Amino acid sequence: MPLGLLPSKDSVSSAMPGVNSRLSILFDRPCGDSQTRMRLLHQEMPQRVVRAFASDDGMAVTHLHNLSGGVLGGDQLRLQVTVEPHAQAQLTTTGSTRIYRHRPGRDASQQSEITVATGGLLEYLPDSLIPYAGARYQQQIHIDLDEDAGLFYWEVIAPGREAAGEIFAYERLGIGLDLCAMGEPIALERMELEPALRPLTSSLRWGTYRYLATLYICRVGVAASAWSTLENELATMAQEMSQPNETLWGVSTLRAHGLVVRALGVSSRQLVTGLSTFWAAAKQSLYGRAAHLPRKVY
Repeated sequence: MPLGLLPSKDSVSSAMPGVNSRLSILFDRPCGDSQTRMRLLHQEMPQRVVRAFASDDGMAVTHLHNLSGGVLGGDQLRLQVTVEPHAQAQLTTTGSTRIYRHRPGRDASQQSEITVATGGLLEYLPDSLIPYAGARYQQQIHIDLDEDAGLFYWEVIAPGREAAGEIFAYERLGIGLDLCAMGEPIALERMELEPALRPLTSSLRWGTYRYLATLYICRVGVAASAWSTLENELATMAQEMSQPNETLWGVSTLRAHGLVVRALGVSSRQLVTGLSTFWAAAKQSLYGRAAHLPRKVY
């Protein structure tokens, strides 16, 4: 679909003072075909996808675009992703998700609904989330995994625009995750960050660290003993990679079918490098395949 000329950030800001937008995409793998295809079911401004790139291992690599340059005050964005049986997809963004200053009225929000069917695999690897000064934002992700479905999903939350001197200057950041396997919840996450009310720089919270990173690693049906072995392997890596006052890493199993890696750091580069290392080790263990970072398109 031709995109035409992109409006400037200023014109988008004044023309769309809080939009409702839905993007729905489906990945399928035809019987006998080794390559996954992407199908665009629905898209509304400012969310866009253009095409999927075929990888050497049969995955469909797709980039999420936001033509506004970020999430504006009052925006209500919805993302729906379906991975059909035995399809394999890698989903990323074209850059960091910028959350702009709050406007009077409703908070900005992003609702994501993700389904991975039997034998499917989704690697959801977005760039960092950057809440600007005065931002108010709610993010909720619901993920359903079927039998033998796999997931690698990470998130990096920045303190704000460091170059502009904005450190924890946003008003509110809410992060929610419901992760289910065959209809049963295996991870429920609710996080409310309000730096003015509960300073993250407190020694009881993040202290001197500024960035938070999370990586969920799942494959439904893998035996509990295998998860314990992988947890021990990644925990050893976490201990070796942790450097006080720079990065702290931790690993723990979920109630079933997966584990979670978390980290605090003083820079995003260290965290992204670490996430890639854990992802590569886990993918090799669970799938016997190498992990490949998505190439970026602009």
